[in-house]
Amino acid sequence: MIVASVFVGPVIAAGSGAQQRPVDHPETRLAQAVDAMQGGNYSGASQQLAALVHDEPNFRLAQLMYGQVLALRSGARIGSPLADDQDPKLRDLLAEYRQRSDKLRALPTPGLVPAVLLKLSDELRHAVVVDLAKGRAYLMEQDRSGLRVVRNLYAGIGRSGFGKQSEGDLRTPVGIYRINGWLADDQLPPLYGSGALPLNYPNSWDRSLGRTGSGIWLHGVPPETYVRAPRSSEGCVTFANDDLLALKGTVSVGATPVILADSLEWVSEARLADDRVQLVKAIEHWRSRWSALDTQAYLDDYAADFRTDDGMDKAAFSDYKLRVNAGKRRVEIGISELSLFAYPGESGLVVAQFMQKYVSDNFASSSRKDQYWRRQNDGRWKIVREMNR
Repeated sequence: MIVASVFVGPVIAAGSGAQQRPVDHPETRLAQAVDAMQGGNYSGASQQLAALVHDEPNFRLAQLMYGQVLALRSGARIGSPLADDQDPKLRDLLAEYRQRSDKLRALPTPGLVPAVLLKLSDELRHAVVVDLAKGRAYLMEQDRSGLRVVRNLYAGIGRSGFGKQSEGDLRTPVGIYRINGWLADDQLPPLYGSGALPLNYPNSWDRSLGRTGSGIWLHGVPPETYVRAPRSSEGCVTFANDDLLALKGTVSVGATPVILADSLEWVSEARLADDRVQLVKAIEHWRSRWSALDTQAYLDDYAADFRTDDGMDKAAFSDYKLRVNAGKRRVEIGISELSLFAYPGESGLVVAQFMQKYVSDNFASSSRKDQYWRRQNDGRWKIVREMNR
């Protein structure tokens, strides 16, 4: 069949992931057209692609497919322009084509969730999870029935891939971040398209590992294109402008977590239950021992290699806490809005994020805390880093 000689790489399936993407989304429409081409329905495919490129004239991959289906309708047996890997522009389109494949777009079995999401606080409705290896971003929504994918989006990453270590390495970081604000298009050069959601890279864990750089954003694309090539940014995560604006309308600045994962494992909620229970229990022990002014037991929840965000090691931190608590007659610690995230790219590391309320006989404060817990060789969870924000 002619189509078999025309298409290279995996084929996009039109039906994949329909529940999380509107049927009129350009990616879904492209998938439907490719499905029609595979079935030999070149007339239907040309009509679908004609409508798509009319609505999205800068969708270059759709334009290329449209040209190809018109050639097929003429009866010509031609080779696919996507097979020309000598042309850098066509190489980018080939990479985009492959990244939109059924294998990468397909959702896991209903009921499975990303293993990085151990627990979302009841106050959080959404999380953005990006599978950097696949170039897919998932907007997760939480309701009474649990977590589900409500958007499954194409996402571009850094030119050199992921695993950012230093300024200028053109890699996208792996880690857990939050959105610091919104920059509208009129505040930015055209490169960033409809706007940008800056992230708080480097976070505390990045700094502890000596990672450098800044200016890691979720942002749009120039107005003359629909999307950028899969690996084309300086380290940011890029989206079609309409997709970015849809995210912007959903996320909450300073609250919605953005997880940039080197890879994603999708598991059942039950699979996460054991770690979740153990960590909640460990955090409660830490809270209760501090509230009881049982300082030695409280300090035992900190690992030997613990270090604060401002550089204190375990010994210095212990001296400081013993001195402070010795002057207290009463301490009450309250924890609320607890979320737990398995840290991507790390083994046995979880970040706990929560609101902490501190009240003593002579001082009171409220702050958000990030606490990094590492599973020790004996199976216990202990704190290796923490910071208030």
